[in-house]
Amino acid sequence: MKFAKYILTGLIGVASLTSCVDYLDKEPDTELTLPMVFEDKTRIEGWLANVYSAIPDPYWGYTNTLGWEILADDQTPSERWRQWGWKVIPYTLGEWTPNSDWEGEFWKRLPQCIREANIFIENIHPLPAQGISAKEVEYMKAECKFMKAYYYYLLANTYGAVPFKPDYIAPTDFVLADLMEGQTPYYTVIDWVDKTLLEAADVLPAKYTEARKYGRATSIMCLAVRARMLLFAASPLVNGNPDYADYKNDKGENLFNTTPDPQHWEKAVQACKLLIDEAEKSGYKLYTEKKEDGTIDPFMSYQNLFLKRFDEGNTEILFARPSSDYGSYEKHATPTASGGSGGLGVTQSLVDAFFMQNGLPIDNPSAGYKEEGFSTQKVTLNNTIWDEEVNGGAITYENTYNMYCNREPRFYVSVAFNNSYFPTEKRLFDFFNGAADNTHTHDAPQNGYLIRKRVSPKTNVKEKNYQYRPGIVYRLGEAYLNYAEALNEYKNDYTSRQEALSYVNKIRERAGIRPYTLEAVDPAVAQKIHVDDTQEAVRKVIRAERRVELCGEGIRYDDLRRWQEAEGTLNGDFYGMNYNGKDAASFYERTVYQTRVYKPAYYWFPIHQSEMEKNDKLKQLPLWK
Repeated sequence: MKFAKYILTGLIGVASLTSCVDYLDKEPDTELTLPMVFEDKTRIEGWLANVYSAIPDPYWGYTNTLGWEILADDQTPSERWRQWGWKVIPYTLGEWTPNSDWEGEFWKRLPQCIREANIFIENIHPLPAQGISAKEVEYMKAECKFMKAYYYYLLANTYGAVPFKPDYIAPTDFVLADLMEGQTPYYTVIDWVDKTLLEAADVLPAKYTEARKYGRATSIMCLAVRARMLLFAASPLVNGNPDYADYKNDKGENLFNTTPDPQHWEKAVQACKLLIDEAEKSGYKLYTEKKEDGTIDPFMSYQNLFLKRFDEGNTEILFARPSSDYGSYEKHATPTASGGSGGLGVTQSLVDAFFMQNGLPIDNPSAGYKEEGFSTQKVTLNNTIWDEEVNGGAITYENTYNMYCNREPRFYVSVAFNNSYFPTEKRLFDFFNGAADNTHTHDAPQNGYLIRKRVSPKTNVKEKNYQYRPGIVYRLGEAYLNYAEALNEYKNDYTSRQEALSYVNKIRERAGIRPYTLEAVDPAVAQKIHVDDTQEAVRKVIRAERRVELCGEGIRYDDLRRWQEAEGTLNGDFYGMNYNGKDAASFYERTVYQTRVYKPAYYWFPIHQSEMEKNDKLKQLPLWK
């Protein structure tokens, strides 16, 4: 039986629901009671799927509903899409208040699912006659513990400080304000989530052999969430931020630490390393594809990392959401003339972030970067990424703007630029004003680019032909970069910097670019790139690698927040190519397409004013008015 069929028919198929509501209310023609549910295997599985249902969609959720990508500086939608419900677009322009509606609705949805998990844990019991053994009950209880911890992590990550009563079961659906309690200090919640994830990890398997269980919680998922959470919790936004010194709850307790504590970095190091060790021991590894000569094909490896399923050998996936709306994502990244909405692009700053083919950033004098002028010939770089028979495996063609030439493989997998290959129609993109891919409306590239990353070259939007793939919530590549960062921040010494770079280099090896070294480099050989033996120098290359490797995956916004760099990065003019340009002379010029506003309050989502009015013990998040 096909793996996709298991996904559609198995328990997690129910998890495509957009919110977690009381399961007893789902069958209006049937008077369901808790005993009726927990004496029936099908209804038990339905309830459990309901607990899973609020896991964010890494495709359309990160892009539109939650908006992590739009709030950051990787993806950029057409600003005029706000009239069709893109509620986060005004946020990027400074139009964000405690009365602003947010489709993510974590404050309402996640507590409802936490409640459903508590009810499940309290009522589930073995049903041997229906195939639910005591061991299966133990697993399902641990899954619910994981989901509770995961949802509280999401709440703390979004709002900073939230009311906290993890085992509470309200008589009906509720939101956090209904607890009629003030917020709990940030690290109190984090410590509970940390402990609970470890408890669940001790029970759950590292992976499942049954395809129908794909997407169910595993020990590796527990450790992955824990590692990401503790990295955030060690970062400057929450670990010793003096800006929050006066932010206290209704009991007078400080909700954030105002003095940096290096032990938070130590915990992050240990959590990241434990995840890597346990994952690799269980057979998880970076996804790669090889060329005929046995070397890594960086183009196919990076492209198919996001398109291949776990059962197709993609064991880099540590945490997946089997049901995701990749169709809407791909439609908005496809030109209007080809059946799409054609306005989901990338920022010029992301274009500039990708390295050159020699592994150096474009601002390095030795990188060989040229912005002006055009190429004179086709370049293939010995790859088979799209359609070799049609385009000869070309990466760039004659008359390609030099800005896009001689860049690293991940750039060509991630960015659709003018004169680059469009595999669906076996032609080149034409983003000039009035040309095939720029109708000069809201459904056109507003700054001369479309997102290519995570878009299948086999997708044909016009024919509604989409290629199934899971939504990746967490992967091993991120784990390596998380560990590198935590290690460099915690231990300021040569040995730690060397180890940190070794994990960055695992990513760069797959990407097909030169590794870093702390040792002296012979310029005549130049097989490696020298990095100064300082914490700041290694921090710089780790952050640059994160920007490129993890772009478009919903991670960048949290990075900018936790580093406290959002105000500097997300304020001011955003650039691209000239959307109005009708020829090369006018199109290829850095042009401001949007001016963004990021206020100090924006580091946390505000508690909606309607919730504040329900509970006078709540304190609005810092600097919101």
